[in-house]
Amino acid sequence: MKKDIHPKYGKCVVKCVCGNVFETKATIPEINVEVCNVCHPVYTGKQKIVDSTGRVDRFKKMLGKKKEKIVSKREKRILKSQKKADEKSKVKDDKKTKSAKKVKSEKKTDKK
Repeated sequence: MKKDIHPKYGKCVVKCVCGNVFETKATIPEINVEVCNVCHPVYTGKQKIVDSTGRVDRFKKMLGKKKEKIVSKREKRILKSQKKADEKSKVKDDKKTKSAKKVKSEKKTDKK
């Protein structure tokens, strides 16, 4: 290695915003940090979720809905067939009402 090209590696004092101070080694004499092992939420167990747009609540709500909707394949097939039957009956009802309206409109035009 060449001499006098590498930075000096020595003791370094690390200071956290929470007040924790510890010593390590680095190329600079002092490091200021915002979060350390004493105040980090993962290590303390006091995890605080910063959520400005409500995404976490929305996710938890969605997750709860999915848990409620878990059904077996057989139940899904039954629900699907019921849904199709309901749609068919709605279509039939719509056709009946349309044909009834046509008949009424034809009677009115005949009278004129």
